Amino acid sequence: MGNALFIATSLAVIVASASGGFAGAIVLYETALGVGIAIGPLLGGTLGEISWRGPFFGVAVLMAIALLATVVLVEPMPKPAQKTGLSAPLRALKHRGLLTMSLTALCYNWGFFTVLGYAPFPMNLSPIKLGLVFFGWGIFVAIFAVFGAPWLQARLGIARTMYANLGLFAIVILIIATWTTDRAVLIPAVIISGIFIGVNNTITTQAVMTVSPVEKPVASAAYSFVRFIGGGLAPYVAGRLVLAINIHFPFFLAAGAVVLGMAILATAHRLLSDAERVQAEQVITTTQAESAIDEPAGDVAAPIPVEGSAAPPAKGSTVVLAAVDGSPIAGLVTETAAALAAAEGSVVHVVHTQEEAVAGDAGIDGESLEAARQMVRDHLDRVAAHHVPAEGQVLLHAADHGAVGRMLADYANTIGASTIVIGTPTHGGLTALADESATAELRRHTRSSVLVVDPERESI
Repeated sequence: MGNALFIATSLAVIVASASGGFAGAIVLYETALGVGIAIGPLLGGTLGEISWRGPFFGVAVLMAIALLATVVLVEPMPKPAQKTGLSAPLRALKHRGLLTMSLTALCYNWGFFTVLGYAPFPMNLSPIKLGLVFFGWGIFVAIFAVFGAPWLQARLGIARTMYANLGLFAIVILIIATWTTDRAVLIPAVIISGIFIGVNNTITTQAVMTVSPVEKPVASAAYSFVRFIGGGLAPYVAGRLVLAINIHFPFFLAAGAVVLGMAILATAHRLLSDAERVQAEQVITTTQAESAIDEPAGDVAAPIPVEGSAAPPAKGSTVVLAAVDGSPIAGLVTETAAALAAAEGSVVHVVHTQEEAVAGDAGIDGESLEAARQMVRDHLDRVAAHHVPAEGQVLLHAADHGAVGRMLADYANTIGASTIVIGTPTHGGLTALADESATAELRRHTRSSVLVVDPERESI
């Protein structure tokens, strides 16, 4: 219950409180969770050397600090405009895509929590040594949740990443099942399992949020409700099976549960493909009428054309793409693109990519579609002042800054843009370290020329 309440509120609070936008807030959130997952076992092991009560007193102190920090530092926030009923997550499970992903996660969680909840017993280690084992495990969970999963998704796609990850995780659990009493095999296998747990925690949540037609908090709640059934039952069942059969059997069952999750996933392969097309097809369809798509239809969202006051583009015109966001530089980007198009006789495509607020196990509603449309309309008005033909697009469901760059590149390649005009990067520090650069990914994948507007140098 505590985990559920924390997941449901913490991401919303940090996104609302952070000044660096969705991407920066999400990176901070994921990094903080990763650090906690990694350091927690080490701290627990250290306190456990003093007394087995030590780790629990330590947690109580940490929670008191968190409570005090929340009371003192977190500003009051308005309640959501729309109330969500307690039954909304259960009703959301009527959607086949959400239910399929949730059942897959239930099976995966059975394997995850069997390893997490029962593997420490056959290790028979002192508290500090056990803490060191799960410190290594937590490091892998953190690194592959924040860095590995987005990298794999960008190169393999959601479907292939999920199948490969679940398959490899099942193999690791089989190794644990076979050599349960051999600590030289068991301990490295448990530590390595953190790789696949980190990837799965991030990639499955991303898939759930993209296939689900309901609000992200509701989808997150429904998904978590189902998958934690596996997490709750697995350790208890493992203990009973050890008494009834032997110490190996719970892990064989856990590996079978993960394979069953893959089979469930395969029964809805089309829905999983839809989850990928949410991020790919949105840069292909560019001729839909505004009135036909007040909201994305079905499971797949195409780019949203935005009506503006600029003149319609002439057929066959070359294209200058202006990539805009909410930063102060965006206006200068549009002005530069309009001036360049006027000089070359080109058309301007004003494009904004809507980033998602999804991290780890959680998802919240981020920038609304209407707000994204209005941003593009405002920039189209700027282009109209130059008497340059233009059209606007909103690309949907970018998971991070790197995805923004890749989606812009795909869109530019699809329409044959000659030039892409962007602003200088606005995020740095920890965000830049943990999040791929949109500019770098754009340059890597596009066939167009890229102009970077730098207002501080008064040049391009």
